[in-house]
Amino acid sequence: MRKSEVIAAESVACLNSALARLRDIWEEIGIPEDQRLQRTDTVRKHVNLLLTRMIEEEESLKERLLKSIDVCRKELNGLCLELHLPPFEEEEDCTILQLEKDLRTRVEVMLKQKKERLQELKLLKEREHDLCDLLCMPILLNVDDHGVPSLEELDQFRRRLAELSAEKERRGKEFVSVKRQIILCMEELDHLPDTSFERDVVYEEEEAFCLSKENIASLHELLFRLEEQKTKNQVLCDELRSKITELWDRLNVPQEERAAFSEYMTTGSKAKIMNVLQEEADRLQKLKLQNIKNVVEVIRTELTSYWDKCFYSQNQRLGFAPYYDEDYGEDLLALHDAEISRLKHYYEVHKEMFEGVQKWEENWRLFLELDKKATDPNRFNNRGGNLLKEEKQRAKLQKMLPKLEEELRVRIAGWEQEQDQEFFVNGKKFMDYVTEQWEQLNMEKEREKQERQIKKNRQLEEEMIYGSVPKTPTKRRVLGSTTPGKVRKQGLPSRTPSRVFKTPQSKRLEKNKENMSQLNGTAMSGGCHLSIPAQRNISVNSVASTYSEFARDSTHIDSTTTNSNSSENFQKLQNLMQTLEF
Repeated sequence: MRKSEVIAAESVACLNSALARLRDIWEEIGIPEDQRLQRTDTVRKHVNLLLTRMIEEEESLKERLLKSIDVCRKELNGLCLELHLPPFEEEEDCTILQLEKDLRTRVEVMLKQKKERLQELKLLKEREHDLCDLLCMPILLNVDDHGVPSLEELDQFRRRLAELSAEKERRGKEFVSVKRQIILCMEELDHLPDTSFERDVVYEEEEAFCLSKENIASLHELLFRLEEQKTKNQVLCDELRSKITELWDRLNVPQEERAAFSEYMTTGSKAKIMNVLQEEADRLQKLKLQNIKNVVEVIRTELTSYWDKCFYSQNQRLGFAPYYDEDYGEDLLALHDAEISRLKHYYEVHKEMFEGVQKWEENWRLFLELDKKATDPNRFNNRGGNLLKEEKQRAKLQKMLPKLEEELRVRIAGWEQEQDQEFFVNGKKFMDYVTEQWEQLNMEKEREKQERQIKKNRQLEEEMIYGSVPKTPTKRRVLGSTTPGKVRKQGLPSRTPSRVFKTPQSKRLEKNKENMSQLNGTAMSGGCHLSIPAQRNISVNSVASTYSEFARDSTHIDSTTTNSNSSENFQKLQNLMQTLEF
């Protein structure tokens, strides 16, 4: 049994017990039967009335619950439509009381959601209005103020505001950056804002400036105009500085006067600086007209320099006739000014070509210098390893020059095709000029070779007739020594070669007997026998050369001065022997 049924049974038992007690009390009192019936009926009515009232109250509660359920259902359906939610599904086998509670709770929750959505919508619309007003953009999302936005609409609204905020941030940074550059340009140009827009940019607060696309575009346009004017001023100032420097050089202006003006010759393009530079240029221009001859001479020196840089041939130089005109005047000066300007422009346009040719010229001259040293017989007097360094450098240049020539050939060919004109060096095409230089070098080498051969043949003929050409004895290092320093003397006995001399009168020295048959115990014509120690590895050629000189001297003495003093010949022979002993 349910507890309620147990309580109901207990209530009935309690009622029966109460009636039984009443009957006992009435019995004890002695109340007559008719009064007992009357009193019992009163009890019945009273209890019945009480129960009836209770039943009515419970029935009323039931009706209220049912009405509440109906109201909640209607309200819930309306909220689901407003909030764009699916209909609420009731639970099956649910009591009236539970159903009413569930519906009422769900209504409360949905009312809260509705309130929150409306509040968020209001804030989002206010934020959108501010951003669109600042960015001068139209309001794109039109949501009914009294309607409830869906979750998708709120999310779309949030993304829209995020985009607007990012755009505001980007334009704000762009405005600050461009504004800073505009202010710097205005300061550089000594320019004050003269339009309402310029004043708004410079003086208005950054938060108050309208960041519309039009304003940002106008901002960039203003910056472009200022930078363009700044660039023009800078170019003009640079031209004035260049012109002033050029006139200083042409007029030989002293350094003291230049130093006094140096603060305007470095940087800056403000109106004040530009005016000062213009005044100085005008002053120097007047001085130039007053000193035309000197200026023309300076320009001619500069012309010569650029002719050299541009590899002008003599015919090209002669083509500028005013260079040789001595009738100095403004017209002549103007012609020279125009020509030097044209040459400078020509050099700058083709500077890359000229620098490449200049590099080849410098390497070619160095190669010729090293090649000339390579044929110098004195090159073996090497000090500090220069011979090896020079030979390596010469070999490197010999490999590098053809590569450099090929690079220049390709570059010049492309330039000639692009410019539709030929590139000349000293009046010739570059590769023809290079070929001519190599041919001249080969011809020079062939000529030197032929001269050496002729000289050698002539020397051989003279030696066959007169003997070897006298050579000045030179100190020679002992062969076999591995140390370039002093030769160790340990273990080398000091011996003096035995010498047997005959006087020139006893026997004439034979002619052309210079060569020795052996290194030790060599016999010299004229009766001089040398016994050279085996430890001394003296060069055979050295000894033969020394003896040849002595033999020739002796022969000459015998043939020309037979009556000369024998002591003089003996002294010469002693000197020769000392040389051989070394």
